[in-house]
Parts: sequence; C-alpha cells; structure tokens
Amino acid sequence: MSNMKRRDFLKATAGVAAGAAAPMIWMKDAHAQQWSNVPEKGAKLRVLRWSRFVQGDIDQYMVNVKKFTDKYGIDVRVDNESWEDVRPKAAVAANTGAGPDIILGTNDDADLYPDKLLDVTDLANYLGKKYGGWYPVCEAYLRPDGKKWIGIPLGAAGSMMVYRESQLKAAGYDSFPKDTDNFLKMMKALKDKGTPGGFALGHATGDANTWCHWLVWAFGGEMVDKSGKVVIDSPETIKALDYSKELYATFIPGTLSWLDPSNNKVFLDGQISVTNNGISIYYAAKNSKDPKVAALAADINHAQYPVGPSGSATAFHLFLNQMIFKYTKYPKAAKEFIRFMMEDEQYGAWMQAGIGYVAQPLAAYAKNPIWTVDPKHTPYRDVLMNMRPAGYDGKLGYASAGALADFIIVDMVAEAASGSKPPKEAAAAAQKRAERYYKV
Repeated sequence: MSNMKRRDFLKATAGVAAGAAAPMIWMKDAHAQQWSNVPEKGAKLRVLRWSRFVQGDIDQYMVNVKKFTDKYGIDVRVDNESWEDVRPKAAVAANTGAGPDIILGTNDDADLYPDKLLDVTDLANYLGKKYGGWYPVCEAYLRPDGKKWIGIPLGAAGSMMVYRESQLKAAGYDSFPKDTDNFLKMMKALKDKGTPGGFALGHATGDANTWCHWLVWAFGGEMVDKSGKVVIDSPETIKALDYSKELYATFIPGTLSWLDPSNNKVFLDGQISVTNNGISIYYAAKNSKDPKVAALAADINHAQYPVGPSGSATAFHLFLNQMIFKYTKYPKAAKEFIRFMMEDEQYGAWMQAGIGYVAQPLAAYAKNPIWTVDPKHTPYRDVLMNMRPAGYDGKLGYASAGALADFIIVDMVAEAASGSKPPKEAAAAAQKRAERYYKV
C-alpha cells in the first residue's frame, strides 16, 4: 500500500475494501444492478486489440466473442496487432474519424484524444456497483476529470520479477532479494556464475516501461510533481541512473534492442535467469510440448520488485483499457459488447484461461480461484490495487500520455545504463523532452 499516501488510499478505496470482502456480497447484489441497453438493429462491430502473449487469452476471448454473436446476432470482427502497433492505429482512427469501433489500448492512450471517445459513465457505474468497485488507478487513467469515464478498464498485465530458483540458489540466494542493494549483488553473482539476467531497454511498451519506471521511482525520482512541473532531472533520478549502469553490466548482451517478446524467448531458451515479465513465461513453460521448455516450469517463480532508497514498494504495470470511438455507428452495441465481456461468466473464464495474465480492475474478481490454484500465480493478483500510473506524481492527460508514448523514461535509462550518455546528461535530455509535452 506504500505506493500512495495512506490517507489517499483509504479515501480512494473505501468502496473497494468492501467489495473485496467476498463474492457473496456482490453476488447477492448482482440482481439489484440494472442495465438497460438495446443494441441497434443490424449492428456490426470491429474490435482492434493487442496480440496475445498467452494462447489461452485469445482462445477464450474469441469464445466469448462467439457467445456474444450467438446471443445478439451481432457480427464482431477482431483484429490483433502488437502493443506497439495498436497505439498509432488508434491515433489514426481518432484523427480521421474512421476505423475500429472498439480498441483495446494500453496505459493512458485514451487521454491523448478524450474528446473523440464515447462517454461510458453509465456502463462504468453499472459494472463498478455490481462487482465491488474499480481500483483507484482505474479512475486515474479513465476518469481524468473525476466525473466522466472515457473508457472501461480491462485490467493490467502485471510485471513481476521472473526467475529460475535453481540458478539463484547456485549463486547463493534462497529467496529473491527484497531491496535494491542485495538485488544488484545477486545480479552480479548470477553473471559470475555464467547465468546472467536481462531486462528490455528497447521500445518495449510492456517490459521496458515497467522496470524502468520502477527503477526511477525506487530511488525517489518522478517525471512530474503534483503540480505538473517536470522534475525528472533530479538528484534522485541521477542515483537511479548510476545504479542502472552497474545493473546493466550484469545483463546478457543485446538488451538495448529488446522488444516485448525478446525476454520471453531468451528466458525460455535458458539464456537468462532473471527478467521482469507478465505471467506469460510461466504459462508458456507449463503448456510447452518441448520437454526442455516444459521442465523449466517447476524452476520458475515470481517476486515483487525490490524496494529502493525511497523506502516505498513501487510498481508500474501495463494498464489495459477499452475505448469506444464516437464515430461508431453502433454505440449501444459497442457498450453491450464490453458489458458482456466484463460480466463474471465471460471475464472470469477469460482470466482463468490466461492464468491471470491480465489482472482484474474490479475488486470482486480478486476472489477468482485462478489466483490461489497455483501459488506462483498469486503475486500477480493485486497489481491494480498496488500500481502507480505512468504519469506519477501528476495528473494524467495529454502530456503524460504523450511522454509515455515517446518512451522518455526508457530512453533515459537506456542511455545512462549503456554509457551512451552520462547520467546527468541523460536526465537533462529527458527533462527537455518531457517539458515539450507538459507545456502543451
């Protein structure tokens, strides 16, 4: 809970805490929630979403799509693109007023064009009341004015430390370090043993953004302060970048060009012992038909990010949203599709099929058995309850979304870690780049 000031957390989560009490509470209330919405006759929908990282995700998603079509007679076309390709295609749709009706986007992309998105406050209120409330970070991303919802949260792909237990033990560690000092010592020991780790430093929307933001926050750095002033060029950030140089020296070569699939591949190939990732590496190992890869599953485990000098447990995860563009010819059908996909019967089955690759944004779904059927799943359960938004510590909006889309934090860490720029110079460059967005 240390990601927020205690008083802010208690205020923001008053409803969530009650919702997390038990499924019985929301199940008893479920019939009391009213939703009245009749899709347009002859409606057809097109959905653009990110490509799957676990096969169960897309398989169950499409099962749920078929159930929707069978129930309503509405044809739904689903297109899949990489994380990096969804954002520009969504931006083009927003600017041209043509394209998919619904986009499953990432982070605060919705804040780049809020006036182009359909108001879904009624749907957000319905789902929130029925399923125990939205976690506070959902409102930060998709209710920027505190009143109107511009999208419906889908959840978050949690980012945890993924490691090989046997290789940590061989390096002298029975458990994953809980602080940055010991984490660095462990990474050095792993390299000395010939079993290095590796973290993405390319423009990886998920993996690079998550660990680089954690690194800056762990040392007390921030992109902006509460007033929206850019403060990334700070002593705290410099310390984080100094640390990144030592950490990078322990990495396997090539991480500067890694995108989101890269660390999955090298980990499953046995080339690295530690990385940060969603649960997709574990999923791939458990379901692999290659005996060598399948054998890794028993050796894989997950841990929270280490706590740095800031003293706070900080984390950034890949937030996932569902946006409906105003230009859609079928706004009622689009809302009905999202409502249907978020209801327990569909959403719960989807979570289980992906073994929790996407964690729930609604408190009641924390009771889904997927989180306890295997203790290696459990670390991913509460990612939305504990995460910070990328624009921390300021308000989300065009500036934060633009700065994140421009990979300012990632580039700064990559420059300093690799030595292409001294830490002070890298921080100063990031400051100037960020100021271009926050002056808008």
